[in-house]
Amino acid sequence: MNRRNFVRNTGLMTAGAMLANHTMFAGQQADAKVKMAVIGTGARGHGHVELLLNREDVELVAICDIEERALNSTKETISKSGKKMPQVFTGNGYAWKTMLEKVPVDGVIIATPWEWHKPMIIGALDAGVKYVGTEVVLGITLQDHWDVVKAAEQHNAHVMMMENVCYRRDVMAILNMVRQGLFGELIHLQGGYQHDLRAVKFNDGVHMYGHGVEFGEKAFSEAHWRTEHSVRRNGDLYPTHGIGPVAQCININRGNRFVNLCSFSSKARGLHNYVVKNGGENHPNAKVNFKLGDVVTTNITCANGETILLQHDTNLPRPYSLGFRVQGTEGIWMDVNKSIYIEGKAAKEDVWEDAQPWLEKYDHPLWARWSKETKGAGHGGMDFFVIHALVEAIKRKVPTPLDVYDAAAWSAITPLSEQSVELGNETVDFPDFTGGQWMYRKPVFALNNEF
Repeated sequence: MNRRNFVRNTGLMTAGAMLANHTMFAGQQADAKVKMAVIGTGARGHGHVELLLNREDVELVAICDIEERALNSTKETISKSGKKMPQVFTGNGYAWKTMLEKVPVDGVIIATPWEWHKPMIIGALDAGVKYVGTEVVLGITLQDHWDVVKAAEQHNAHVMMMENVCYRRDVMAILNMVRQGLFGELIHLQGGYQHDLRAVKFNDGVHMYGHGVEFGEKAFSEAHWRTEHSVRRNGDLYPTHGIGPVAQCININRGNRFVNLCSFSSKARGLHNYVVKNGGENHPNAKVNFKLGDVVTTNITCANGETILLQHDTNLPRPYSLGFRVQGTEGIWMDVNKSIYIEGKAAKEDVWEDAQPWLEKYDHPLWARWSKETKGAGHGGMDFFVIHALVEAIKRKVPTPLDVYDAAAWSAITPLSEQSVELGNETVDFPDFTGGQWMYRKPVFALNNEF
């Protein structure tokens, strides 16, 4: 199947699924349980395992990790659940390949360091897996993204980025308002990853998420691999939490697309200062030259005329905020001040209002339908929805609501921003992963109350 036909057929399959009513959905559900495997059982993988264990329509048949501590913790969780222990694969960095060769699965979830995402996704597709859920981001280089897209097309398979913020309750209420026209025509949007991760980037397994100053081989969990990217790369390293939700508001890849971007990077001080403060000026890591600027700002233009501002800010002291802003000809919402203003409907002209009553009034049908099931799920219930969407797509044999073109477009911002910064803040063109089909594809995300 060639690229154009794959995109067209995927769009037709998705459109058909979205038009189906609840009765049809129920009729399509198979009695057999979905057989799932998880590669990577650290913090994110462990959370996915817990959610899979909570589902009666899923059988967890295999898990894989090379970190003994993470693997043992996950095995303990499985034992406590009363569910059957899956096959366990470990021992070397390619145990996941053995798992894919030996265990038939309907879907696999990848929750490993970023540099492993591309080879594991393609490896799963080559092994015949038709549904792959991957943690962010999709790849490291721009070519990585093209390789994954082409592999998905070649195998007529589905790759879903597990971008949970697309399902955040306030974000989905705003999407509901956008689709009902309350903001008018959208003009400008903002988002980002604004989160103090210094303690995450430096821990030694003892001072986890505290005041450790180790990373790399001496560290544990994310500090084992994530901090290295801050040493040698300079760009928006984690764009999808911010771009995913705003991309849904303006139908990126489905009637709209990113055209180009331009990125700026500040000087780097935060990580060095953290090491000196907690480890002293003589600590070996105090001599490390961190390349990643403390604040990276990216401007994106879109085919339909909207502009987007993204910010990556993880190395300085600051409270958490993704910095969302949705602004149109009729109003504006910002999550930093939890406020909204809708012209002609606000109580007072040019005065911010508390957004919460609006968010409750326009609560998205997905949250209204599944709010009870989200209790206990990670990140305020968002994690339930990404697992739910993947499993339900597998059961119905339909495309996932977030597809490989979304994954590629969102995470390609990283290598493109690196390129822009390296070129002295030049504007760089955005590739069209859909091969022109963005003009004909229709929105599908969260257009029913099932998944």
